[in-house]
Amino acid sequence: MSDQAKGPASYFPAIEKKYGRPIAEWQDLIRASPLPRHMEVVAWLKTEHGLGHGHANALVAHTRAEDAAA
Repeated sequence: MSDQAKGPASYFPAIEKKYGRPIAEWQDLIRASPLPRHMEVVAWLKTEHGLGHGHANALVAHTRAEDAAA
């Protein structure tokens, strides 16, 4: 069996390496954002924080899925 992350979480090591922030920090920013829609938050991460589309989308998707499951 493999312990490799799947889905959006598979991007996390690359995100941390490229942007120099831990995933928990990105998730805090996403949760603090007043923007209600997924793609609005993705666009905000891209324009305000310089994330690529795939990385921003993965962070938002994973964070929103975690919050929905809680």
